[in-house]
Amino acid sequence: MPDEAILSSENEYTIFKYDKYIVRFRAPYSLERYTRVKKWDHGYLVVMAKYSHNRYDEEEYIDLIPILENLYYDAHEFLAPIKKVRVQYD
Repeated sequence: MPDEAILSSENEYTIFKYDKYIVRFRAPYSLERYTRVKKWDHGYLVVMAKYSHNRYDEEEYIDLIPILENLYYDAHEFLAPIKKVRVQYD
């Protein structure tokens, strides 16, 4: 099982991919794209993001634990093997 997850966005959704799983959830309305992951802390992400209302990247925070729990995942078990998250757009 890999230890790296992928963060991206498409239309109005944030996309978190890990192994065979793809978790989509609503993104901020003006998000254009995530540009880099600054910190990964077992479900908590600090990322840089580009928004349409600002020409500069902004720091953004994503807490995956409540999102995963609302989808009936065991969040701690799901996140445990993930050591790194990176931004990738196809």
